[in-house]
Amino acid sequence: MYYDALKTFVTLAEVKNFTKTAEILLMSQPSVSLHIKNLEKEFQTKLFLRSPKFLKITPTGEILYDRAKQMITIYEQTRQDILEHHNSIKGELKIGASFTIGEYILPSLLFDLQNNYPELELQVIIGNTEEIVQSVRLFQVDIGLIEGQTNEKELSVHAFMQDELFIVASNDHELACKDEVPIADLQNQAWVTREVGSGTREYLNHVIRSNGLKVKSFLTISSNQGIKETIINGMGLSLLSRSVIERDVQHRNLSIIQLKDQSFNRTLSYVYSPIMQDKKNVVTFISALNKKWPSCQ
Repeated sequence: MYYDALKTFVTLAEVKNFTKTAEILLMSQPSVSLHIKNLEKEFQTKLFLRSPKFLKITPTGEILYDRAKQMITIYEQTRQDILEHHNSIKGELKIGASFTIGEYILPSLLFDLQNNYPELELQVIIGNTEEIVQSVRLFQVDIGLIEGQTNEKELSVHAFMQDELFIVASNDHELACKDEVPIADLQNQAWVTREVGSGTREYLNHVIRSNGLKVKSFLTISSNQGIKETIINGMGLSLLSRSVIERDVQHRNLSIIQLKDQSFNRTLSYVYSPIMQDKKNVVTFISALNKKWPSCQ
């Protein structure tokens, strides 16, 4: 088993420096070189292009990089499963979540999990949908929760919740005082929205295209809270999840624009690599997720 060599190779591919790799893995630089040499001999290919000024991974090195990440994950998962007691839920669970889910929906589930499984160590990484899918694909997290779409054929995607979105504005906005607003009144408006790669931005783009809306301007902010604060200060419209705006609407900091004959709904999903489907902590998390939001089962 070339576990140590593969771990060395993956680290070197990511930091692109022999000295830093040796420091990270607490080994000598000649040991790093020997691991890479042994792998190149084993696979009969050059894994890196080297010169005094740069280190670049080769195309065959890229192939091995993806496979090595999988092999290391399988090995470490197997080692953890063997060390765990048969009927106990403990160890680490790394969860990736898009911003809306991670900041407003996931916390209540984390509370339940911590109460039910006190030995389970939870780690949450928050990013946009595109970033979370990438984290799942590279095994940086065990499971991801996303609000957008993914075409990654290597991953398994399952719906867990329906989410309603609303167009919101400051209380002083010209559309906020109207009882019913036709979609045509959204022409030539200024929008405050999330960055490209976000599921919320993707959905807003769909709404704009499908209704033939012209946009006066886009202000991009990679934070739901930042968007809300900007809207409260009178800077245009935004399309946000009910979970994001609920408290601000109740406290009358924001107003929902009441559209005539229009509603916006999307599906939130969990995504994981098939090799994770039998991992005990992942199975436990999915079970808790479906129990809390059973409507999409």
